[in-house]
Amino acid sequence: MSSEVTRARADPDRILDFLINAPSPTPQLSEIGLVAEVGDGIAIVAGLERALSDELLQFASGVQGIVLDLEPGRLGVVLLGSSDRVTIGESVMRTHEVVSTVVGDALLGRVVNALGAPSDDKGPIRVQTVRPVEAEAPQILDRQAIARPLGTGIKVIDAAVPIGLGQRQLIIGDRQTGKTSVAVDTILNQKNTDVICIYCAIGQRGDAVAKVIGAIHDGGMSERTIVLAAGDEEAAGLAYVAPYAALTMAEYFSDQARDVLVILDDLTHHARSYRELSLLLRRPPGREAFPGDIFYIHARLLERAGQFTSGGSITVLPVVETQAENLSAYIPTNLISITDGQIYLSPRLVRKNQFPAVDLGVSVSRVGGKAQTKAFRSVAGNLRVTLSQFEELEDFARFGTRLDDATRARLTRGAAVRAALRQAERDPMPAVEQLAVLVAAMEGQFDGLSEAETGTVMATLRQAAACELQDLATRIADNAPLTEDDKTQMIALGRAARASTGGENGANA
Repeated sequence: MSSEVTRARADPDRILDFLINAPSPTPQLSEIGLVAEVGDGIAIVAGLERALSDELLQFASGVQGIVLDLEPGRLGVVLLGSSDRVTIGESVMRTHEVVSTVVGDALLGRVVNALGAPSDDKGPIRVQTVRPVEAEAPQILDRQAIARPLGTGIKVIDAAVPIGLGQRQLIIGDRQTGKTSVAVDTILNQKNTDVICIYCAIGQRGDAVAKVIGAIHDGGMSERTIVLAAGDEEAAGLAYVAPYAALTMAEYFSDQARDVLVILDDLTHHARSYRELSLLLRRPPGREAFPGDIFYIHARLLERAGQFTSGGSITVLPVVETQAENLSAYIPTNLISITDGQIYLSPRLVRKNQFPAVDLGVSVSRVGGKAQTKAFRSVAGNLRVTLSQFEELEDFARFGTRLDDATRARLTRGAAVRAALRQAERDPMPAVEQLAVLVAAMEGQFDGLSEAETGTVMATLRQAAACELQDLATRIADNAPLTEDDKTQMIALGRAARASTGGENGANA
């Protein structure tokens, strides 16, 4: 063919014959629609009769959109960019693709948006692999029972509300109760593990996300963490897509038999973004003005987590915000029914300066107890009983009733145990240090101490446990139970820590 073209160019008389006899180019069908309406993150497109649900559309202005509504003669499209860039009458083309995001190891240590584009100043991301953000949840035969613990480094959670690798554990509470702090501390506690972490910020302020990024960097986890941010100043469509993109990135690593921790902070903003888009698309509202499929969009998201037969796992900690401690609101009840338990952070405990403010009366783990190490299991039951009895007696004692010595001793012990559960932010504790503090508190080594004295004794005890209980730390990692000798040694360390801080007069074995 190339020689014929050369001869035709050399002989002008043969050009016409060549063009007539040349094969016709293959016809290409191109569908073009027009924008009929636009505003507030959505667009109504006319003319694309063959478009499919969830298909990605390309606008002439460069903005992309997702087909969410299919109606005769019109498409409801969610924009993945600013609606100010889209004008009425603008042409729209089909892409015959669905929304996808980049995945791969190159994302580790980066801050990206919902489509995998970099949001930091570290240059482009050199990734060739692209996956759809929507994927079917693994089947039953592709799953395994949750049997391995995920340490959070937080005493009250690891002991009383344990989390297993592959679990979906909800973090729920009012504003300013420390939900994000619990999630970030859990990420920081993975420093000595092989767990990959993904922090997905949905509808969060830029300064809040910056604080999280700074905490992850200072904690030494930035190289094994992906931060996916869809801020409140961005399009609602990006906030809607963000958690699905985070799970897609996690699935890339779990397919390689790696463990992944995904934080979704928070699904309240995600639900509100979807409600906003649905109302703009004139979908019929239901309870609290949410659309009828709000349960489905979260169920299909969280069902992608689990422990898989490939050896990998995806652990999801979704965050949800309540108002005035109303756990029976629509979105919280939906998520409680989908997940495998919840960690409830109580404003009542916040007012008592109890951080982390985990309410053990409402918090529960429906799966993690099976993955909890034997060492923690030996102290978890007594911890719950002691605190529940203490809180009941504490409420009763407010009436000024005269109490006998046994009741006073129980109140003193409960107050000491609750004080021992206090823990500073960004200070996740190794398992052996947690157990040393809990055993010492349960055996009365913190009884009668002030808040400041308790903190000093705990710090001394942690240092002693880290130095003198290294063999026990290895056995705890191997899921060995605590022996009586181990408990005796921990009690002795607690007594010595109290004596070294000047509180030996109140120590009881």
